Amino acid sequence: MIKPLFWEKDRLFIVDQTLLPTIYQRIEIHNHLEMADAIKRLAIRGAPAIGIAAAAGLVVGLKPYIHCSSPEFLSKLYEIAEILNRTRPTAVNLSWALKRMKRVAESEKHKPASEIWERLLHEAVNIHTEDINMCRQISQNGQNIIPEKANLLTHCNTGGLATGGLGTALGIIITAHQTGKNIHVYVDETRPLLQGARLTAWELTEEHVPFTLISDNMAAYIMATRKIDAVILGADRIAANGDTANKIGTYGLAVLANYHKVPFYVAAPTSTIDPNIASGDQIVIEERGGGEVREVFGKPIAPGNCPAVSPAFDVTPNHLISGIITEKGIFRHPYRF
Repeated sequence: MIKPLFWEKDRLFIVDQTLLPTIYQRIEIHNHLEMADAIKRLAIRGAPAIGIAAAAGLVVGLKPYIHCSSPEFLSKLYEIAEILNRTRPTAVNLSWALKRMKRVAESEKHKPASEIWERLLHEAVNIHTEDINMCRQISQNGQNIIPEKANLLTHCNTGGLATGGLGTALGIIITAHQTGKNIHVYVDETRPLLQGARLTAWELTEEHVPFTLISDNMAAYIMATRKIDAVILGADRIAANGDTANKIGTYGLAVLANYHKVPFYVAAPTSTIDPNIASGDQIVIEERGGGEVREVFGKPIAPGNCPAVSPAFDVTPNHLISGIITEKGIFRHPYRF
């Protein structure tokens, strides 16, 4: 199983996903600032994975303060949690994990700081373990929508690199292959940062799943000519009504799938559902630098001074989603989680 983050004894490592697929490089994370930087620059990414990473980053950031008084330790915890929480605004798993860690610390506030820290380390590991189990259950639940022979289309990366386990949407696809289903996957390259080409294609190669890489603007043609049985992808935040924020380009795929009458599925753990927002109108969309559009891997592909925008996500309205596959089952419109 591909792991984006792991502990070796008391040392925390991540895989730098900005270097894949050409270089597999582990980076040791020594403190919360290094983890915040890794999340911001997408060295670790994917909604479930950054929730796990934030919890682990909080733990390593707090280690120097285990000899402080408990009030001082908690004060530092809130400060570090806020730094980590500001790294990426759209994926709800980030704030979900940090809130969970804060609740644990507050429940232990009368204990020495060293004991609170040990409890937080245990909770960070629990969050990771739970995600592994959720991915496994999502992968099993998703088999109900995959025919024995199927052409599938996916977008961005939703595999082991984006989660704590086998993956969400990609976990369903990999499990279908492993259980003997005859599947073929069309993989969107996912501009502007090419997570599909760099990461999903790499993971499917590692898992020996048959696939074809396509550019994003080929999706309509592929749906029209290749008999796509389902589009299946992930989510970074799901509103209470089922509106879903995911990697930019997802909304366009949903519109195309609706036109071509192709089922369109979202796969995500319930930790990605945000019951505090009624609809997708309330989801904050991360805006990244226009340089990501003007350049590819640092090489200019447009005039250097031309205007460019780079929203990292878009929101797909709930009525375009055939079902949301979670570890608790498949939810369908109208969504009641």
